[in-house]
Amino acid sequence: MTEPPKTEELLRKLILLLASNAGLGYAPVASGTIGSLMGIPFFYYLSCFSWPLQLVTFIALLFLSFWACDEAGKIYGEADDGRIVIDELVGYLATVLFLPFSWGAAIIGFFWFRLFDILKPGPAGWFDREMKNGVGVTLDDVVAGIYAAIALRLCLWIF
Repeated sequence: MTEPPKTEELLRKLILLLASNAGLGYAPVASGTIGSLMGIPFFYYLSCFSWPLQLVTFIALLFLSFWACDEAGKIYGEADDGRIVIDELVGYLATVLFLPFSWGAAIIGFFWFRLFDILKPGPAGWFDREMKNGVGVTLDDVVAGIYAAIALRLCLWIF
């Protein structure tokens, strides 16, 4: 008879499942881009909520990301390990927060978010370089998401 898994092992598996966006972070190439794709279905469902519920949900996901990134970084031995992509989910959601869902907004927002996440303009780059913990790992993506939100809204306004 096998012994049931220990609580610590179950918690470890939960942390890695959350941090990797249900395994998307294990993609062999472009794990950040692949992990960001999880944001599109989240955007679809989040856009159905009232703005206060969207805000509360976003804040809850933000703090979940702080925790999951921090704990997964300890497990992997690297604060911003490539398999950790829940921060990309939160950053993408910062891009599209409070917008009604449309495929155009989802895709344009995705591209703007990936661009700013890769370029990491200040203060995103500062968080990425200086804060080697779950908060820093997440906040560099949230800042990229804010830049992307501005660019997306300008695009939607112009077109």
